[in-house]
Amino acid sequence: MIFGCAGPRLAAGERRFFAAARPLGFILFERNCNTAKQVRALVESLRDAVERADAPVLIDQEGGRVARLRPPEWRAAPAAERFGELARHDLAAARQAARLNARLIAAELHDLGISVNCAPVLDVPATGAHDVIGSRAFGADPRIVAMLGAEVCTGLLAGGVLPLIKHTPGHGHAMCDSHLEAPVVEAPLEALRETDFAPFAALADAPWAMTAHVVYTALDELPATLSRRVIEDVVRGEIGFGGMLLTDDISMRALSGGLGERTRAALAAGCDAVAHCTGDLDEMGEVASAAAPLSDAALGRLAAAHARHAPPEPFDAARATARLDSLLAGD
Repeated sequence: MIFGCAGPRLAAGERRFFAAARPLGFILFERNCNTAKQVRALVESLRDAVERADAPVLIDQEGGRVARLRPPEWRAAPAAERFGELARHDLAAARQAARLNARLIAAELHDLGISVNCAPVLDVPATGAHDVIGSRAFGADPRIVAMLGAEVCTGLLAGGVLPLIKHTPGHGHAMCDSHLEAPVVEAPLEALRETDFAPFAALADAPWAMTAHVVYTALDELPATLSRRVIEDVVRGEIGFGGMLLTDDISMRALSGGLGERTRAALAAGCDAVAHCTGDLDEMGEVASAAAPLSDAALGRLAAAHARHAPPEPFDAARATARLDSLLAGD
């Protein structure tokens, strides 16, 4: 389980619950992040609660509209779309810019003790798709998405932060927001292979990935998160992803049934861990009561991911910022 918490400080009830439930790790949101000093203290208290200094702490710091760390305390990073726009006329500059931007994000996250960034987004938006992805995507060319996504992974890893690719096997054909309802994608399997699946296959060696709460009628009547066929045959099989597989937020309305039922179904389908993000203690209790210990295979994948969590390489943030600004300006 990966759990959220309610506010900027860990409440006594949350501490007791986490100590008893022993989640794998935690995920932070804007409600949890006020100042650098406060976030460092929160991260430390979360790890103290489960008595594991290496417990993963995740965040969605993509840039653009999905950023939990906001100005003036932290830098306003560009959305992925900006790098895709640059790639259309200067691919080399776009690749360098994406890597530098990710390295700057990693520097901020590492400073706070955050170990996993839920980025890059590898979804390939189809014409007419819902804008829940929109500017979060690098663009509509799977090859460019894969290239720029790889640069983000490189930049994050160089900064001592593990990347998490999302939303596998692809959210790009979704015509509605999975936070609110279940997207049903009727695209043929070959079209999915050529677009949605392709960037995830190209980055199949990523240490972490997050599932899509999307139904692909060519594969199953269940959302990918709950589908053994999608997880085993596509994500693990055809795409070849071998890292830690985390669900998107299990409380999203794309999924039906109680939280316990959803948790059991996701783990039975082959997800390694379930994310619950609202910070609601009662809901987390439902998830915890249905969850199981990590399988031996998941423990191996977790160890392999952790082995890639290296100290940051030497880095001049001011110089990198200046170079990034120059690249984005077209200089």
